[in-house]
Amino acid sequence: MTGRTQEAGTGDTADALRAAQSALAAEHAAVYGYGTLGGRLEGGRRRDATAAGDAHRARRDALARTVRDLGGTPVAARAAYALPFAVRDPASALRLAAVLEDRVAGVYSDLVRAARGPLRQDAAGALREAAVRAARWRGTGVAFPGLTEKAAPPENTAEAGATGVTH
Repeated sequence: MTGRTQEAGTGDTADALRAAQSALAAEHAAVYGYGTLGGRLEGGRRRDATAAGDAHRARRDALARTVRDLGGTPVAARAAYALPFAVRDPASALRLAAVLEDRVAGVYSDLVRAARGPLRQDAAGALREAAVRAARWRGTGVAFPGLTEKAAPPENTAEAGATGVTH
């Protein structure tokens, strides 16, 4: 979201605005989540978490501008967010980072569908970045980034309950 908005006369601006607001809300949550998990990581992983948090802050700020450009008032960040599971150690911190990225990829997938022109291109780039970060955190990629039914772990894993996704 580089301040570029949907091209005039193409697509439904209301749908793009709703999707941009959802992406902005997800970016707020990701910034919060990275602030939580960073304290559980060390060395290179901590640097990776810091870089990811910085990337989400930049996307958040750009999305706020995009929402304004689309005629909306940017959704505000909450004071706190409920994490999908307790982050007690490096392993759970890595798992949370992957979950955050999967969730962000999902909302950008919606924005790709709703937007046209430069906004759609920016959303596709953000989806790709989130998918790459999720794969790095998880150690493996998924076939369809941004589609939760494809990215969700099997029911019998601890993460399935943590993300609230069941099959």
